[in-house]
Amino acid sequence: MKAVILCGGKGTRIRDVSQDLPKPMIKVGSKPIIWHIMKGYAAHDVADFVLCLGYNGTKIKEFFLNYRIQESDVTVCLRDKPKVDLHGGFEEENWTVTLANTGEESLTGRRIRLIKDYIGNDDIFLLTYGDGVSDLDIGKAIAFHKEHGKVMTVTGVRPPGRFGELAFDDAGQVTEFNEKPQATGGWISGGFFVCSRKVFDYMGTDNVMLEEEPMRAIQAAGQLMVYRHEGFWQCMDTYRDYKLLNRLWETQSAPWKTW
Repeated sequence: MKAVILCGGKGTRIRDVSQDLPKPMIKVGSKPIIWHIMKGYAAHDVADFVLCLGYNGTKIKEFFLNYRIQESDVTVCLRDKPKVDLHGGFEEENWTVTLANTGEESLTGRRIRLIKDYIGNDDIFLLTYGDGVSDLDIGKAIAFHKEHGKVMTVTGVRPPGRFGELAFDDAGQVTEFNEKPQATGGWISGGFFVCSRKVFDYMGTDNVMLEEEPMRAIQAAGQLMVYRHEGFWQCMDTYRDYKLLNRLWETQSAPWKTW
């Protein structure tokens, strides 16, 4: 089973972190957030990835083309017959990563349509964005999708609060403070999808957002289901989000680290 990751956006709302990197390459700790997302999938035995590239996609290509050298000890022979020997293994050796150019100006629906051939004959594939992490149990989401048998499952999450949440007594004494709690009401799309290959029938030929015409058509056909995830979820839209994710990682309290 393949995991498709949308990596083509320009990330205009987080340009104060980086002016030229595509958002999936912005680092959480020492690794780009795309690596964290892929590690989460691999923890559930999904290690075959299709990355939909767009804005500055060469940066993502360079990262994966050089990955083995970056993660290994290296001996370089500079004699008349130069060679490079790589030493040691690393956890990601079983990953397969297809880097697909899907156009700098393509919207998410078109990006998905353009990678149809890379799905092969798989009846089901996974889909997400290159800027959000979660402790979602991928295996349970897949099992839920197979059970209902419809075209698409979207993971519903409770959005994190934008500001600190206070609980206090009648005298004004604060009894609880949560810096960035999960919201207690309402659900939003967490951007982790399980899709039947029939989803391509809804993509059309226009340059459209997945979240607009295609998903509305899937919903209207009674083919959209939600898998409710009560655990951690966080996207990296802003500098504030970037700082939060890095602080969680640096303090070894990152809930999405399931590997």
